[in-house]
Amino acid sequence: MPLTRFVADALGVVTICFVALLVLLGLFCIFYSSYFRSHIHSHSFIRLDYFSGPWIIRITFILLASLWGIGEIARLNFLRQDGRVLNALNLKWQETICKCYIVTNLGFAEPCLFLTLGLLLHASLQKTESGTLSQKWNGRTAAYVLLYCLPMLVLQLSVILIGPHFNEDENFSLPPYFINTTAESNTEHHRDVALCTYPLLSTIFLGLFATILTAYLFWLGRRILNLVINKGLQKRVYALIFSVCSFFPLRVLFLGLTVLYRPEKLLFEILAFLGFLSLLYCAVVGICILVYLPVADSLALRNLPDIEARRSISDEQIDTISLIANQSPLEEIVESTGRSSRSSISSMNRGSISFRAMGNDGPSGEFVELGVISASQHSTPPGSPRLLGWRPMLLPPPAQGSWNCGESNR
Repeated sequence: MPLTRFVADALGVVTICFVALLVLLGLFCIFYSSYFRSHIHSHSFIRLDYFSGPWIIRITFILLASLWGIGEIARLNFLRQDGRVLNALNLKWQETICKCYIVTNLGFAEPCLFLTLGLLLHASLQKTESGTLSQKWNGRTAAYVLLYCLPMLVLQLSVILIGPHFNEDENFSLPPYFINTTAESNTEHHRDVALCTYPLLSTIFLGLFATILTAYLFWLGRRILNLVINKGLQKRVYALIFSVCSFFPLRVLFLGLTVLYRPEKLLFEILAFLGFLSLLYCAVVGICILVYLPVADSLALRNLPDIEARRSISDEQIDTISLIANQSPLEEIVESTGRSSRSSISSMNRGSISFRAMGNDGPSGEFVELGVISASQHSTPPGSPRLLGWRPMLLPPPAQGSWNCGESNR
């Protein structure tokens, strides 16, 4: 077996394995989200029900990633060799599969995948009064994804259906690599094999979409980072924005370079595989940050009622102390409540779910929900001034009297 064919087959096998792992990860996250939702309703965790709101869009995101992965397998030239699955099909059907790959992946799955990601991020900046993350929000978001994806789908269909007619016009014709979705094999034993290619015109349209989406996500990420004051959430937002804004355009670049080589060449297979890895990385990061981590963090707060009960007991003790403050020394007051306050605060510091911007007149309605925030991480960078008006959304603020006691003691 020639070295080129061996490497191409190896890349095909690795692609299939990665897609299988992506599908398994998606199935696990779907099961995890369903378990979280059923656990909330069965145990009456009403306050955590808010964070299961986008479960339909999260599952849609996973299904789109799985659909994209299946399309990548159908494109592989590895499956068109002797004895493989697609080799049993005639030349016409093989060409049809390549055309469907361009429409489904470059025209539907990839645009919808990143549109869903962007709308999930944008939802964290909307006001709660608008019904964000409700069942109606899930339906509206799905409709918006399909609506915004429609131009890309039409453009890719035009490349497939209208593009070949350009070559029939003698006055205006495009080079074949602009519109060709397949290339016939030059090998003597594989004359009836159609190898999938990436039309340059389709890649250009995908590049325009990637440019607009990257600019939008970069702007959206800056707005979110201005609201997030927790280092853990900042790292998640940075990782998500960096992966999309870097690797999605990189995929477009790799696909554009494939027109320089024939599908049977090793460099074509390497460029196509690198483009596959770029989008695979974006999909895995998106699933982990937008689906798995929020559910895992929310399940960590199942003992939230116990935390609130301890806080209420601590607040009652502080109110009692304030009534007898004129009869007891302040040092004894602090000493008698030190242990109970510390135990309440330590139990609270296990985590909080999201942050909401608070104003003098009440909540402004803007919040960031990417998962539960571990309180072991610093909320603000060292040495920075205290940010007033930021409090956990679910837990009530500490009683004013406890802070007064601490300050008086100092």
